[in-house]
Amino acid sequence: MTLIKLIAFLTMAAGSLILLRLSPFELIDNVAILFHRRKPTLKEQIQKATKPKKLRGIRRVLHESKQVLKLTDRTDRFSSLTVMSFILSITGLVIAASMDNVYLLPVLAVGFALLPFLYILLTASKFKKQLNDELESTLSTITTSYLRSEDLITAIRENLNYMNPPLLGIFQRFIRRVEMIDPDVVAALEDMKSEIDNSVFHEWLDATIQCQKDRNLKSTLLPIVAKFSDMQQVALDVDYELYKPFQEYISMVILVIGNIPLVYFLNADWFQTLMYTTPGKLLLAITAVVILVSLIQVTRLTRPVEYRR
Repeated sequence: MTLIKLIAFLTMAAGSLILLRLSPFELIDNVAILFHRRKPTLKEQIQKATKPKKLRGIRRVLHESKQVLKLTDRTDRFSSLTVMSFILSITGLVIAASMDNVYLLPVLAVGFALLPFLYILLTASKFKKQLNDELESTLSTITTSYLRSEDLITAIRENLNYMNPPLLGIFQRFIRRVEMIDPDVVAALEDMKSEIDNSVFHEWLDATIQCQKDRNLKSTLLPIVAKFSDMQQVALDVDYELYKPFQEYISMVILVIGNIPLVYFLNADWFQTLMYTTPGKLLLAITAVVILVSLIQVTRLTRPVEYRR
């Protein structure tokens, strides 16, 4: 009965947070701020501005998953991820409760809730490849039009119909800014660097900025775009090497979890000790914590370089 009430409460809380477009971890951060309302000193404000504190742990996973969604123009899916996170969190609670292990309750609840966000980070490689392909085709067509017309605005406008997200939104904002807000093309190009963290894209923007000062430098744009072809081959080799640790990690996790039912067949008394005594339950909880922490670390290490912060 208590478990049913807990599930009902969590379901109601999930609906409230979905309506507010908040993740459970963001809610925890906001509540924690209420207990730290002390006005920061001038020294603390200067340090925060000059040396911003790096995000760690769960907050870093959420921040980086949001960055990946933003770069791949899928920010509207964050609500769906939150729903899935709550469902999986409740699933973790049910599993821990069915094992009568109170120590596993928070570990499985948090670990299962993080799975959708970790999945986004793991699949970033696929979207990175799509982004590189889109960058190559879009910058190539814009460069060709620019070489012909010698007018960057015209070159971008001619190719808007052939662009796909997220580049379509980026160049549309560029056009609106230059034509309606600020005609400074150089400043608008500089600000575009914050939209996509890609070294070749930044190099193309730098070269385009130089072309606004000297049109004779337009010939440098095509060789820069050609670098994307070289990057595709390098990316295939790098992705293979990056995912080796993850494959080994999955194998080790399967062995560790698979040993638990194996103990039952080897020695029933050991299994009873592991599942139904306090030391055994603590050992399972500690093992789950180690798996969760290592999963976060391996996920971050196996992500494409473009998405690392």
